[in-house]
Amino acid sequence: MATPCPYLPSGQRKLSWRDLNALRDDQGEELYHLCLQYGQQLWLENLPARALLAVDRALYCDVPADAECLKANPLPYAAIGWLVSQPTEEFTGNARVHYQHLADRVKGERAAQKKWRAWAAWAVVRRVRPDLAADPEHVVTEPTHGEIKQALELHGIQGEAVTWEKAIESIT
Repeated sequence: MATPCPYLPSGQRKLSWRDLNALRDDQGEELYHLCLQYGQQLWLENLPARALLAVDRALYCDVPADAECLKANPLPYAAIGWLVSQPTEEFTGNARVHYQHLADRVKGERAAQKKWRAWAAWAVVRRVRPDLAADPEHVVTEPTHGEIKQALELHGIQGEAVTWEKAIESIT
């Protein structure tokens, strides 16, 4: 059995994508918490790529800085770093490329916030897995640490840049 991610909550019941889909019109606190629980469940079921996608969905939820759920489970930058850093043969694809593509292609509501959250997750992945290469076919200007921090301060929720930097620091 896999080791539980220390940055993700465990759920009280078995979840499926249907539980998350039921909240597709409400991208708030309840969905955020369910996505994190589902991510933990998928991780423990040895489905790391799907676990990471569930955590990504939580990262993109619209949760205010003063939300109760963030007190126990801050934005999942540390969880992303932990998941990607674990030795497993089950990951498919390249998490660095995954976040690079997300950051460069996000559209719609709160696009700037989602873009910079993807770049922040990308920076976490680069820190924990420096061996992962960028996509040579997808030419994009990669932001610096300072640019990501500044953008999170501008487009993120209050304290988000601090949460991200703590996750980055805990990796080193």
